[in-house]
Amino acid sequence: MNRLLRLATALLAVASLLPTARAATERPAIVSHLNVVSDQVPDLSNLEAWKKAFLTDGMSDEQKAMAVWKSVVSFQHQEAPPVEFLQVENSVHDPIKMMNVYGYSLCSVATAHMLALARAVGLPARGWTLNRHVVSEIKWGDKWHLLDSSLIAYFPNADGQPASVEEIVTGIREWYGEHPELKGNDSGLRAFMRGGGWRNGPDVLRRCPLYDQNGWLPAATHGWYSTMQEYDGSTLFESEAGYSTGYQVNIQLRPGERLTRNWSNRGLHVNMDGGGNNPKCLTQNTGAGALRYTPNYGDRAPGRIGNGTLEYDVPLDGSAVNLSTKPGVLELRMPSSYVYLGGNLDARCTVADGGEIAVAFSDNNGLDWHPVQRITATGPVAIDLRPFVFRRYDYRLQFTLTGTGTRLDALRLTHDIQHSQRPLPALAKGANAISFTSGPAEGTITVEGSTDLRNRARQVVFTDFHPIFENCGPDAIRPNGRMGSVTFPLRTPGDIARLRIHTFYRARNANDAWDVQVSFDDGKTFRSVTRLTGPQRMMGGTVVVDDVPHGARAALVRYVGTQADTAVVLNFRIDADYVEPHGGFRPVNVTYVWDENGSEKRDVHLATQPIETYTLHCAEKPVMKRIVLELAP
Repeated sequence: MNRLLRLATALLAVASLLPTARAATERPAIVSHLNVVSDQVPDLSNLEAWKKAFLTDGMSDEQKAMAVWKSVVSFQHQEAPPVEFLQVENSVHDPIKMMNVYGYSLCSVATAHMLALARAVGLPARGWTLNRHVVSEIKWGDKWHLLDSSLIAYFPNADGQPASVEEIVTGIREWYGEHPELKGNDSGLRAFMRGGGWRNGPDVLRRCPLYDQNGWLPAATHGWYSTMQEYDGSTLFESEAGYSTGYQVNIQLRPGERLTRNWSNRGLHVNMDGGGNNPKCLTQNTGAGALRYTPNYGDRAPGRIGNGTLEYDVPLDGSAVNLSTKPGVLELRMPSSYVYLGGNLDARCTVADGGEIAVAFSDNNGLDWHPVQRITATGPVAIDLRPFVFRRYDYRLQFTLTGTGTRLDALRLTHDIQHSQRPLPALAKGANAISFTSGPAEGTITVEGSTDLRNRARQVVFTDFHPIFENCGPDAIRPNGRMGSVTFPLRTPGDIARLRIHTFYRARNANDAWDVQVSFDDGKTFRSVTRLTGPQRMMGGTVVVDDVPHGARAALVRYVGTQADTAVVLNFRIDADYVEPHGGFRPVNVTYVWDENGSEKRDVHLATQPIETYTLHCAEKPVMKRIVLELAP
């Protein structure tokens, strides 16, 4: 009898970890694409939202180009870049990710973002490497025009159109021919530009609307003197910045989960492990120092770098979204729109004699599991997850329970995240219109790894996703001869809605190419969805596959390379958007906290519909503090 009682107790403990059909059908267990936008800050949650925020019907190509430039200027500050070890140069070359997660970087990265956004709206774009600087050009009216978004500069000709890089270099070279004593003379150039002296320099720079009286550009980190050295022609060649696309903000919440984004930071950032330099803007204030210009471009945040938290008190009553179907196993997925900087696991456990709870970690969509800790005693447990989750946006934890009566009594996960303060929905003095939206009920499984295997110690690499090589690789995505392929498998928890595939590649010869193919029948058949052709020293391409067979939850994405000279995939990102099996809408609490004249103000709004608007009033100029999202009890 006692044996039967122990068996029944164990079965109940296991059942408590699994989602019930009733809970899944009556109350959604996950709410997706939560978004709060104020009328003071544009929505940049994805590429389409960016287009709606910065582009209008009937815009000319020139107006589109200037909108691209202004958006990068407004949401990316010139600073030591964040390093993720994922894309070309290890920097963050996705413009939407940069705007939302970081908000600061250097010239080559800003150029990548300019190229990505310009090409997304159908404009030709290219990059140039200069003397200690990298810039972008956009083409309209059959001419190229320099638009420098990192140092915030462009140089109109007499007709009002921004000059090209080559026109600027020619004009400066000619001027140096008349003033050879100033070429390469940093201190002499600085002295020359003061008091409006820069207007006596090359004609091509005289109409610049962005120099101040003393020749400084808006951030005052660079000025006319640096322009004269950057464009002196000593270094000048076209270059392609390795941009990426695919990132989007998809805030998903489950019961017990809370996302806090702060208009402040605690000194945490993605380079703090020594993988890159410390950003100075970590301690700088908007409107002062190098950030002096940002209010003129709509910045209402107190600073630039934000530290927030993602917390999850995991329900152990069956309402947790469990990805595992094995008895005695709890598998939790932890996707985040913002980069993880650390994490902690706190639990209370009951462990039977001879039993244990084995905790394992996966950062490659559950393809491999790495042991974290074996819990062999009853009581509280604390585990530092930072060595596992740092620089990640998605991971899984697996708890395997053995022994009759072994159970999890409580489980809490807390994470530090990094986000940019700039795109947060800030308030202003007076009435502020707030828009709340939720949906569609979709999640995303992403396959993205560094193609530089040396980055394995700090980041997932492409081989972690179990690619299948045929006369290709295995240390690079490049054919071993005339033709080769690499195939990436992926599996989703729900029906696939679409695949979004971005590739940055090299096809040096006109006969070099990459065919991107997909299969939804386990490789029995493949079909081509795009062909990336040469000659291209480097180029990016994106394709969306939305004609997915009904009910498909697995796919293969294959790169087939044809090589006459050089065909290489330099970086890639595959996003599989899927319908959340337990998704839907339930009420959400939106909490704003801010100060007015040193007094803290707070507003808690209960959103009971997937789309709502409401108004927040500030009697005085607010100093923003935080915004918190969590599902209502």
